Amino acid sequence: MEIKDSFDLLKFLKKQNLLENSPEFWWPNSNDFEITIGAILTQNTKWENVEKSLKNLKDLNLLSLEALIEVDIEILIKAITPSGFKNQKSHRIKLFAKNILDEFGSFENFQKNVSRAWLLSQKGIGQETADAILCYGCHQEFMVVDKYTQKLLLLFNYKFDSYEDLSAWCEYGINENLDRIYELYGYEISLNKLYCRFHGKIIEYMKQSKSKSFTRVEK
Repeated sequence: MEIKDSFDLLKFLKKQNLLENSPEFWWPNSNDFEITIGAILTQNTKWENVEKSLKNLKDLNLLSLEALIEVDIEILIKAITPSGFKNQKSHRIKLFAKNILDEFGSFENFQKNVSRAWLLSQKGIGQETADAILCYGCHQEFMVVDKYTQKLLLLFNYKFDSYEDLSAWCEYGINENLDRIYELYGYEISLNKLYCRFHGKIIEYMKQSKSKSFTRVEK
């Protein structure tokens, strides 16, 4: 099968009925702050481990900026241990929470006003994590691409030299074919929701295809 652009890829994936039982925006949690912290925790580990850490944080009432800033670091380390790199991630999450509060005053204001450049200036947040926070946590129009995306496109003989090239390829075919996508969906789906579901379809397809498991490495 020939895939000329990301619109063709979207059509291919949509035929697979991959997200029938998934949330509207795919990410397996509807709480924006939890999604944002989860995007950091999921670096270099499996989502199942992140879920355990998030449950621990929820049980300790630590899923807020103020709580993460004030909590003793040893308690935070213990809570997120299932996600791995517990010392590194705990310090980075505390600093991230403090920087959000100092810069934006609230998480809601952060959602509305944060830029990709600001996120990339934060310790431990690389391009994929930044885009995941923007797309899923802030509902902005950014497409997340990852190792699953790279692996799937290799099956169609596409290889990219950088994250930026892969992201641009995915976004371009979608933006150039929005009218056709509206026809495909039967309504004017928002670009943010479309990016969420497109990324989700890629991941679910690769998982169901029993692809090799990939994890992110960000510095």
